[in-house]
Amino acid sequence: MTVVISRITTQKKSKSRYNIFLKDGESDKYGFSVDETVLIEYGLRKGLELDEETMDSLIQEDSFQKSYTMAINFLSYRMRSTKEIRDYLVKKEVEHEQIVRIVEKLVIEGYLDDQQFANAFVQTRINTSSKGPLIVKKELMEKGVSAQIAAKAVELYTYEVQFEKALKFAEKKLKTGSKHAFRKQLQQVGANLIQKGFIQGVIQEVLQEIESEKNDDSEWEAVCYQGEKLMRKHERKYEGFELEQKIKEGLYRKGFTMDHINRFLDELKEEM
Repeated sequence: MTVVISRITTQKKSKSRYNIFLKDGESDKYGFSVDETVLIEYGLRKGLELDEETMDSLIQEDSFQKSYTMAINFLSYRMRSTKEIRDYLVKKEVEHEQIVRIVEKLVIEGYLDDQQFANAFVQTRINTSSKGPLIVKKELMEKGVSAQIAAKAVELYTYEVQFEKALKFAEKKLKTGSKHAFRKQLQQVGANLIQKGFIQGVIQEVLQEIESEKNDDSEWEAVCYQGEKLMRKHERKYEGFELEQKIKEGLYRKGFTMDHINRFLDELKEEM
């Protein structure tokens, strides 16, 4: 059984889609609609005869084209990984066979490239976040990028760039006016940098850099602050040597050097 196309009209809401009408006796009736790509590919025109097999192929190909256009639109907002595209199409209930075809076509046409996606993702993270390369690599793999591609992409996150970002983050943390010992503050900053995903070599170099430039006045203020707190805590129960030992033990546990501790205790004795 064959049918004949009686006329073809452009859809009002989408100029790239066409309504196909079929002869029905002396009049015609709506048959189906197709994308412009399908219209051209199959050479659809008025008077063309279509058998059932061709009709099924047209409908299948149009369904594919709709899904492909949907994928292109999803990609228009930003680059995507292959896994993100697959997950999106699954969510939209596209048939598995069509998803395979769509992904293959997108790769061939250059719309999908996991290495390009990974490189761009790393560069964006470098420019817009304080995350280190280990976290960025983990994020890439969560987006379905292979470990090999992710590892190659994070090579863009050079040692020099890591050091600069980690140092900036550490200095900002240390400017918060903490009353803890400088050594303890450094330990906390080191822990923060580990959580941020920076490599160990960078962290060690950053901490050494900061330690070599530390502000001794700030450290002395912290010793005095913590020492006075300890004195107020223990002076009701202890006095003399015992009070001195309690303060010394407390300050040492908080990470202060013995030079600063002894200086504080000497000045305390003078005041008493």
